[in-house]
Amino acid sequence: MTGEKAGKPLLLTNVKPMAFGAGTPAGAIDILVDGEGKIAQIGPQLSVADDVTRVDGKGAFISPGWVDLHVHIWHGGTDISIRPSECGAERGVTTLVDAGSAGEANFHGFREYIIEPSRERIKAFLNLGSIGLVACNRVTELRDIRDIDLDRILECYAENSEHIVGLKVRASHVITGSWGVTPVKLGKKIAKILKVPMMVHVGEPPALYDEVLEILGPGDVVTHCFNGKAGSSIMEDEDLYNLAERCAGEGIRLDIGHGGASFSFKVAEAAINRGLLPFSISTDLHGHSMNFPVWDLATTMSKLLSVGMPFDKVVEAVTHAPASVIKLSMDDRLAVGQRADFTVFDLIDSDIEATDSNGDVAVLKKLFDPRYAVIGSEAITASRYIPRARKLVRHSHGYSYR
Repeated sequence: MTGEKAGKPLLLTNVKPMAFGAGTPAGAIDILVDGEGKIAQIGPQLSVADDVTRVDGKGAFISPGWVDLHVHIWHGGTDISIRPSECGAERGVTTLVDAGSAGEANFHGFREYIIEPSRERIKAFLNLGSIGLVACNRVTELRDIRDIDLDRILECYAENSEHIVGLKVRASHVITGSWGVTPVKLGKKIAKILKVPMMVHVGEPPALYDEVLEILGPGDVVTHCFNGKAGSSIMEDEDLYNLAERCAGEGIRLDIGHGGASFSFKVAEAAINRGLLPFSISTDLHGHSMNFPVWDLATTMSKLLSVGMPFDKVVEAVTHAPASVIKLSMDDRLAVGQRADFTVFDLIDSDIEATDSNGDVAVLKKLFDPRYAVIGSEAITASRYIPRARKLVRHSHGYSYR
């Protein structure tokens, strides 16, 4: 996040706080942010000097700034990444966590060209594979042991520990071939050495979802937790469901990681109806998933709401929950003297059709609608992503929509 010069104070009026923990004010309030980006005053109908930027919340909710725990934003450094601006503040998201786009061989470029210039807070899971997602699934990062350099990973972390929050391993056969669960075991060993969590992508077996869960421990993250892939759906195998439920109870974090191929309405609805809620809601946004089927974080939140996840739990899953993974404090976020980091949003009536990664369609009757991302003394106008018309793209192996 770039350093901020002193600017004009910001006055947010008529906003309803939620998800700030004990002592959250009831009803609508005003918030005055000083030119340094810190909260100066809180209260109903504040009377302040005229020389401020005024933003009328019109009764909208205000929460801690939304956190997307799984995006791909090493734009220009990988063939799938998008720009932070395409999924960040202009979509109501103030913190973006890149999930393994960069490995130890190219993390320095990601830091210099993406993390440091960005107005959003950006953290990252470092890919276990040295090259990261340079050519994504076309040239996978975990073909064999030669793709992992333990010493350089430790060195990269030492040089970038303020930016790196954990390790990322993609554990499915399209990535690792017949290597199975071995990269997960090695990744977990390195994560223990570094004392950081590991995020594991589960998908087409091998490795088996079951095997991955048995390796992970409290604080680790399973992303794509409600995927609908054959052999990897927690609802097609009662033993796997029971294992996932037990592991979640022991502190392994189940993360949505929607993506182009990794979220099922049916799996999510069945799990939530049985009481198994995701720990965090994330998008897995990249160039092949943004236009179809993900769109943005607000729409992904709306999808979880539509299959029975309670409103307050949805908000918690994009604020307190992911913040705990990346060690971002949520204490006293609405206290005088704290840096302003908020999302202003509405929950509106809707009849929009949305699609999961399997092509199933649901009508979203309620829609999270971001209005502003507040970063310091700046209120950035936010909105949901409006997908463009899909086009049919020809590949050597057939056709797909983009």
